[in-house]
Amino acid sequence: MLARRLVTVVTAALAVSFVTAAAAAADPVIAAAGDIACAPNDPFFFSGNGDATHCAQKRTAALIGTVDAVLPLGDNQYNSGSLTNYLAVFDKTWGVFKAKSFPVPGNHEYGTTNAGGYFSYFGSRAGPSGQGWYSFNIGVWHLIAINSECDRLGGACASGGAQETFVRNDLAAHPSKCTLAFWHEPAFSSGSAVVQNADAMKPIWRDLYNAGVDLVLSGHKHFYERFAPLNAFGQPLTVGMRELIIGTGGEDHAGTPARITGSQALNAHTFGISKVTLHASSYDWRFIGEPGSTFSDSGSTACR
Repeated sequence: MLARRLVTVVTAALAVSFVTAAAAAADPVIAAAGDIACAPNDPFFFSGNGDATHCAQKRTAALIGTVDAVLPLGDNQYNSGSLTNYLAVFDKTWGVFKAKSFPVPGNHEYGTTNAGGYFSYFGSRAGPSGQGWYSFNIGVWHLIAINSECDRLGGACASGGAQETFVRNDLAAHPSKCTLAFWHEPAFSSGSAVVQNADAMKPIWRDLYNAGVDLVLSGHKHFYERFAPLNAFGQPLTVGMRELIIGTGGEDHAGTPARITGSQALNAHTFGISKVTLHASSYDWRFIGEPGSTFSDSGSTACR
């Protein structure tokens, strides 16, 4: 028998309610990945089917299945996030789950002025147009969507800026036992390539840590990486805030980077998604690779 689970979206200026069907007594499950859909003129597009190492958006969408929410973690549509390309590719794959999607923008979305294609495609599901940050509840969990493209947002990510203030105030107003935050460019990641906005995200990372947030999901790096629980400065702890990088949504693969302190698992050769089950006082994570892949990663952690 089906029960109705209320999913409430809370933004700086708007509260919207969404209802999804879920099995009675089942804990909510979310699916997440970033760096997803190739442009239709990509040389490896091949009518949307891609090849072994490119344009796997159709194959990763097929892994989502029955979930309570989908979190597209930015760079959802290459190469410039235009509305035309969103409608041509993303909409036909991951867009099947648009009605239960809670997206964040990536740097490629800003290849279109002010991420206009992204905000037009997702509408109110992306929060206030031009901002890209908002929050909502799933079950007993509080989730915060954050725009990591700080170089496009003036001083919004800095201490006292519009987004940083929203995050602090939102966390104070929603002192949930379990909280998840998600955005595109990771605050910490392995490899030598610079993450342009990582330093700019540090004030928000510290806000999240200080408020007891449990889990952070990001993309941007085209690999999967799981970190140990981290402190306010990205150093591993026994109890802290875990970061998962899930840049495996389909666009292409990256090389295998040298791992930094705190990295517990890394795979740069498997397209896939992560599913996270949101229990009342803990969470389970599981990386699911496309058919034929052998890499997997899973575990469980208590909320702080």
